Amino acid sequence: MAASAHERGIPLVCLGFAAALLPLVTLHLCWAVALLEGQIPQALPYWEGATSISRTGHTGTAYFLFKAGMLPAAVIGVLFWGLNGLWLERLGARGHGLRWLLWLGLIAGVALAAYTVVLGHTGDSYRLIRRTGVVLYLSLTYIAELLVSAHLRTVPGGAGSGRRLLNLCQLTLVVGIGSLIMDALAPDLHERFEDAFEWWIALLLNLAALWIAVLWRRSGFRGRGVVGSLAKPERR
Repeated sequence: MAASAHERGIPLVCLGFAAALLPLVTLHLCWAVALLEGQIPQALPYWEGATSISRTGHTGTAYFLFKAGMLPAAVIGVLFWGLNGLWLERLGARGHGLRWLLWLGLIAGVALAAYTVVLGHTGDSYRLIRRTGVVLYLSLTYIAELLVSAHLRTVPGGAGSGRRLLNLCQLTLVVGIGSLIMDALAPDLHERFEDAFEWWIALLLNLAALWIAVLWRRSGFRGRGVVGSLAKPERR
């Protein structure tokens, strides 16, 4: 029997999970390696803020692991956001925001790659590239996730999924605003926990991407053909 349109084509869910998990795994692997090699203090980055994300990949074995993980993650991320536009279109979403996903992903991927390449090098120019790269990557990834959540709520069966993604985005925003408020009211305290805020934002952004990958799997997103609905099947 010939395969249905939903069953034909290359399954893309592995790429979706790689886009979400590769950066997350790389960050924590580099932290563990740097900790074992004595390159960073013995402290939990999510609570004590003693180590920035950048510092985990500055020296030692983690220097190479960071680049080996993050450079492919930058490329996969570009593909991930470009394919999200196609996925949403097949689900029935419409609007100019779908086109923006590719450009947001492309710029974010280039920014992540630039940040990764210069990590571990000293000098004002390298420091500027790192700061610009991380800000662009985090902010544009956040905007892309907001766009996906907005479009999900317009497709059949996607309201609940879009709302959950929006909740993650709102939590990310709360963490970011909390960091700014602490910096304004208690700069000394903020300096102590600034790195922890960075770790939480990176975690939440990747969890949002992971949720999108789960939705790819649920809808049966493939390289060709059509995708199914996000609506749960009715019980009989």
